[in-house]
Amino acid sequence: MNQKTSNEITIKIKCQLSEFYKIIEEKGFKKIRQFSMDDTYFIPKEIELDKLSTRDILSKAVLVRDIIGKTSNKRTKLITYKIKNIDEKGNILNQESINCNILDIEDAKKLLKAIGYEEIMNIKEEDIIYEKDGFELAIKNINNGDKLIEIEETEEINTIEKLIQKVNEIGIPIYTDNYFVKKAEIELDKILNKKTKNEKEHKKY
Repeated sequence: MNQKTSNEITIKIKCQLSEFYKIIEEKGFKKIRQFSMDDTYFIPKEIELDKLSTRDILSKAVLVRDIIGKTSNKRTKLITYKIKNIDEKGNILNQESINCNILDIEDAKKLLKAIGYEEIMNIKEEDIIYEKDGFELAIKNINNGDKLIEIEETEEINTIEKLIQKVNEIGIPIYTDNYFVKKAEIELDKILNKKTKNEKEHKKY
C-alpha cells in the first residue's frame, strides 16, 4: 500500500485533441507515456443519494482502478481512496490518495459488495503524458465526457499559484474560468440528474 499527497490543477481543453497535440508538440513537448484508465466507483449501500451533495457522496467513494500501459506492457490494478481538502469556492487545496495493489479487478469488486458497498458509476479515459524540461501535462480524454489537462506540482513549481502561472505562460487553448475541474463530480451529476428525470417520468404514469 502507498500513500501520495499532492497539489494539482485540472483544466478543460478548448479545442479538438488532434489540434491540441499539434500545438504542444510545436512548443517542444514530447509524448512520454500513454495508458488507459478504468475507474469503478463504489459507495456504502446505506448512503441516501437524494440527501447528500455530489461532493459528499464522492468523499465516501472507494475506486477499483485498472490502468493499462500503451507505451509499456505494464498493468496496474488498485483499490484507491481519495481525500480532498476543498475550500468553499471549490478550489482543491491539496489531496491525498491511498492506493492498495490488488491481483484481480473482479475479485476486488466482489469484496467491496460483500462488505456493504455498491457500484455507482464507471469512468473510462485515455491518457497521454507530455513532458518538457521536467514539466508534465497529462492529457485526459474522458469517454463520453470532457477533454482535460491534469498538472501536478514539481519541486520547483510547488504551489497551486505557480502551477496556474506556469500553464498560462505556455499559451495553450484552455478554459481559464476553472482550474479545478472535478471529472467524477461531473459524471456523477449526469447520472443523478438522469435518475431524477426518470423517477419524475415514472410518477406520471
